[in-house]
Amino acid sequence: MEKTVAEMTTRELREMMEDLVEEKLVELFGDPDQGLELRDSLRERLLRQRRDVEAGERGEALDDTAVPA
Repeated sequence: MEKTVAEMTTRELREMMEDLVEEKLVELFGDPDQGLELRDSLRERLLRQRRDVEAGERGEALDDTAVPA
């Protein structure tokens, strides 16, 4: 059974609206990445990052990577 807007939580309504806006933007402008190739080096980096996150590693601390102004 579908919910009416009045029955939705604020979060559910927000998620629905975000999905609708994204769908409409893709419909109007298309996918800007369509037809582009993913370089092997980037693909490997993304896969490595996913494995690290799944293993509980969240990357380097901001203080260790940020350049002082």
